[in-house]
Amino acid sequence: MEDIESNIRKLKAIRDMGLNIVIDDFGTGYSSLAYLAKLPVHALKIDRSFIITMLDNSDSMTLVSTIISLAHSLRLKVVAEGVDQEVQAKILRLLRCDEMQGHLFSRPIPFDEMSALIGNSGTLETGG
Repeated sequence: MEDIESNIRKLKAIRDMGLNIVIDDFGTGYSSLAYLAKLPVHALKIDRSFIITMLDNSDSMTLVSTIISLAHSLRLKVVAEGVDQEVQAKILRLLRCDEMQGHLFSRPIPFDEMSALIGNSGTLETGG
C-alpha cells in the first residue's frame, strides 16, 4: 500500500475486466478505513479470528456487526471466514452477512474434487 494511487488504478483495471475484488482478512493487518473508501472492491471478508470468538467475546460480536453494517453502507458484500458452527451461521444470517465459508459447509477439498462436485449437481449445496 506504499503507492496507493497506482494500486487503485490497477485494481480498477482488474475490476473493469469483470473480476470481483475482495479484501481478505478485514479487520487485521493493513486494513484501513481510509483505504476502504478509496479502493474499488466488491466485498470484505471478515477475518476468522472475529468469527470464532464472537460467541464468547462481546467485543468480537460488536466488531462483526459493525463490519457488516459498514460494508453494506458502502454497498459492499460481506463474507465471513471460519464459520464452523450452525449457531455462528444463524447469528451471521441475523446480522445480514451475505456469504459464509468454513468447515460448517465443507472441509477444504482439492480443485479436482470441487470441480466434480459442482459439475455433478450444477450448484454446490450445503446443509443448514
